[in-house]
Order: sequence, then C-alpha cells, then structure tokens
Amino acid sequence: MADKLSDNEVALALESLNKMAQSDAPWERQGDKITKTFKFKNFIGAFGWMSQIAIWAEKLVHHPEWFNVYNKVEVTLTTHDAGGLTELDFKLAEKMEKLR
Repeated sequence: MADKLSDNEVALALESLNKMAQSDAPWERQGDKITKTFKFKNFIGAFGWMSQIAIWAEKLVHHPEWFNVYNKVEVTLTTHDAGGLTELDFKLAEKMEKLR
C-alpha cells in the first residue's frame, strides 16, 4: 500500500503537476482528492484517451474515478486504501497529462 502524502508534499506535487499540464484547466485539491476536467474535440477523442488511461491504470494498479459526457471527462484521484493522496495519484495524473 502506498503511503499518504503530507499536506506539504501534496502542495508541492500539485504545483509540479500543474506546471506540466497541457490544458488550461488546473488540477485542484478537494480535501483528500485531486480533480480536473479534461475537454476534447469530440466523444471519440475523450473515449480514446480514457482507453489509453485505462491501460496505465491497470499497470499502476490504481484506478481513477471518472465521469464522461460527450467531449468532457471529469477525473477524481485519491488512494482509498491510504485514506488520501499518494504518489500513485500523481503518477496517474502525470500520465493523463502526457497522453492528453
């Protein structure tokens, strides 16, 4: 099980993640979660991206909470077993940004 990050570690990881973000919307912290809405040209773009992320989620054994409507994908990341944010959340978020 991954260790829960401290508030300071989360703040630093979030700052670093948002510097590399490919889109205008930043990742935001909401308690023990980070969230972001990704927008694509159309449904095929959104669904294709989700399919790529699903492969990485399986490799990391860490799965996102997400909701898709047409060209938008709302993502929430947290590590339930740790009771908060861990390195796994930020690794998956980085993959999401890189594959965007």
